[in-house]
Amino acid sequence: MLALKFPVFVLAAFIFFLTGFAGFTQTTDDTRTQTGGAQTLEDILARQRGEVVDDQFRQDAIGNPDQAAPIARQLGTLGGVADPELWRAFRYGTTDIISTDPSPAGNVVIQDGGMRWLSWRNGPIRTYGGYLLLAVIVGLAAFYAIRGKILIEGEKTGETILRFRLIERLAHWTMAIPFVILAITGLSLLFGRIALIPLFGKEIFTPISIAGKFVHNYIAWVFMFGLGLSFILWVWKNLPAKVDFKWLIAAGGLFSKGVHPSAGKFNAGEKIMFWMVMLFGVIISLTGLSLLFPYQIYFFVPVLEAANSLGLPGLIGIAPFDTVLAPQEEMQYANLLHIIIAFIYIAAIIAHIYLGSVGMEGALPSMTKGRVETQWAKEHHDLWYEEVMVKSAKEPPAE
Repeated sequence: MLALKFPVFVLAAFIFFLTGFAGFTQTTDDTRTQTGGAQTLEDILARQRGEVVDDQFRQDAIGNPDQAAPIARQLGTLGGVADPELWRAFRYGTTDIISTDPSPAGNVVIQDGGMRWLSWRNGPIRTYGGYLLLAVIVGLAAFYAIRGKILIEGEKTGETILRFRLIERLAHWTMAIPFVILAITGLSLLFGRIALIPLFGKEIFTPISIAGKFVHNYIAWVFMFGLGLSFILWVWKNLPAKVDFKWLIAAGGLFSKGVHPSAGKFNAGEKIMFWMVMLFGVIISLTGLSLLFPYQIYFFVPVLEAANSLGLPGLIGIAPFDTVLAPQEEMQYANLLHIIIAFIYIAAIIAHIYLGSVGMEGALPSMTKGRVETQWAKEHHDLWYEEVMVKSAKEPPAE
């Protein structure tokens, strides 16, 4: 149940972010009841001021004579069937449509949610996502300039100890390499029009984008395989322990020289990274699958229904989520969540790559050769080192 609540809570926070950032305002006016549901002068003026007007009233203005205003009042004839009401009925899906297209979206004539999706994708999500990645890179550069490389402080022995077996290294790189490729291809598709086309031109960007989309779609399967294998191999070693709290209080010694809090095979920072990779990996995989198989795999509606059943919308002060989505809306929301999670994921992995390479001496060989300097193990993972030494002492000598 906990595993269900956490991603649902992330999704609820995401939707709350969308509604809050957009600054939705509901314009109400008593005179609308006197116009038979038509928009009022205040609605028109609000649009001219650039405000967002709640157009829920339009969904009912589809030619219902019972809602017509009295004949003696303004727009008293509203209620007869006219073209605006007809197209409004198409827009809000309140008319019966017979289509020869058997697909779920075959009877959708108008779906204006695509413009909202486009404005969010090319607006705040792309903008603030780009700022996030830039901030992480600048922050790490500043940290390196101030702190420098975290060196092995004790005397090196020249001896090494096995840290990761071959199967573990294969699981890591099967997940890591595809992720880097997915990040590069995904960012190129997202920023292509504003960054790559002005740089290379449309003629060069076109084959790049086509190839990038192909690679992105197919290498994702390798990433998901590596994600699952990594979970199986490391989940038990990444469960919380008492020693993790002391490690967090000391910030792992990242900001202080000579400080090396105790840790097992994985310290608290690595455990947090593991669970972030797993959680975000599952979400980004499920949303990606719903985009790869449109109208066949649904992600958002089941999660919204679960969120409503758990009462999550009420906890953040909003109405229950609408679980009746047009087929295109399911994909649009899945795409937005896919991009948001990808930005956070990439930012975290950039920090992980920094600490595992140029940021810390002796860390990289653990995932390239599988073995680390003994002194490095004593300083950064002393409990694990002692455990390995005790185990090796009990093993009979090789003949």
